[in-house]
Amino acid sequence: MTKRKIPNDLIATFSIVGYDPETKELGIAVQSKFLGVGAVVPWAKAGVGAVATQSYANISYGENGLKLMAEGKSAEETIKILTEDDEERELRQVGIVDGNGNPATFTGKDCYDWAGGVTGKHYAAQGNILVGKETVENMGKTFEETEGPLSERLLKALDAGQEAGGDSRGKQSAALLIVKEKGGYGGYNDRAVDLRVDDHPEPIKELIRIYHLHQLYFSETKEENVVKIEGDIKAELIQQLERLEYLEHKESHTDDAVFDAFRSFLHTENFEEREQERGKLDLAVLEYMKQK
Repeated sequence: MTKRKIPNDLIATFSIVGYDPETKELGIAVQSKFLGVGAVVPWAKAGVGAVATQSYANISYGENGLKLMAEGKSAEETIKILTEDDEERELRQVGIVDGNGNPATFTGKDCYDWAGGVTGKHYAAQGNILVGKETVENMGKTFEETEGPLSERLLKALDAGQEAGGDSRGKQSAALLIVKEKGGYGGYNDRAVDLRVDDHPEPIKELIRIYHLHQLYFSETKEENVVKIEGDIKAELIQQLERLEYLEHKESHTDDAVFDAFRSFLHTENFEEREQERGKLDLAVLEYMKQK
């Protein structure tokens, strides 16, 4: 039997869609041997649902799927409506979680092997042109066994899928989308996390790296991490400010000079969200300085 040629425009992908009943967050994590997968596969709206549309991706599944769920349709009902009127449904793959956490997944019979999906409590995992079914099974198992924020559960699940084999054609791009009511910057939209790695030899690892940066820049400071700039903390801060050329190298510095230099660093590096009252710092920022 002649092996089917895999088209270049096929969204050969594995993804996981999830829901957190405590925070009401919805999200998608995805990886693909495809440039800029984050611009095609993930769709989500706070309080409504999340959709991953892939294989011969019909991107109308994203917008129309969210519209259907906003009208009260469940994830299962939404997939049925989306696919029944699509003449090329057997080439499609889609995973959905609705605003109540109900999951559903669909893989057309003409998707390229290995292709399939699994669902569990509050998640749907699916993929096509994979090394094997272990990719989606590992994603589901890891999501179920991992604790913490939805974003981290999805990222760990995606990474576990790659470790199990992932896309048989290789790696190129990855994305993470998390939505929550007023979860975006300044509370003006629902995009709590919207990160993309469009072209990278290790897209999932890079996505995890920039996710940690995102958390450093935009998550709330932990109360236990706020300390006075004195003693060993002050000495370490001065060392880092000198190394990073925010302070001149000299035997001693006044408190005002240190505080002003540190404020300059914070504002240059966009750490306004981590800025504390004068004379104090967030230890997470100091750790970042040491690694920079």
